[in-house]
Amino acid sequence: MAVVNDVVLIYLEDTPVSFARIESLLPDAKKDWYHIKLLMLQIPMQVVTWILKDEYINGQEFHMNGKKMKMEKVKSPEEDLPLSKPAPSSDKKAPENMDSKKKNPTNIISFLDLKKNHAPESG
Repeated sequence: MAVVNDVVLIYLEDTPVSFARIESLLPDAKKDWYHIKLLMLQIPMQVVTWILKDEYINGQEFHMNGKKMKMEKVKSPEEDLPLSKPAPSSDKKAPENMDSKKKNPTNIISFLDLKKNHAPESG
């Protein structure tokens, strides 16, 4: 069964319409039914709570307001990690541009710094 923090794709009449993240899953008074709170990942974002059977949360079709619905857990795609080994280092002198790269590390931009530098001035 999908669990809290899983991302699901919601289908309406066999058409994918929105992604949502499961915020909470609480049992209902009826056996095998749950209150599922979803953060709808769309604009504008909103939180909805549906009461669904466990099998509906697991991907079985159901109806809501006369419309066919389905939820499907989203699996993150596998990353294609490079399998090759790094090239062996040679005894030759490194070109000057290589030395400059080592002295000048990659720039990391802090969102906090951006916010400070671009904050609207009050007054």
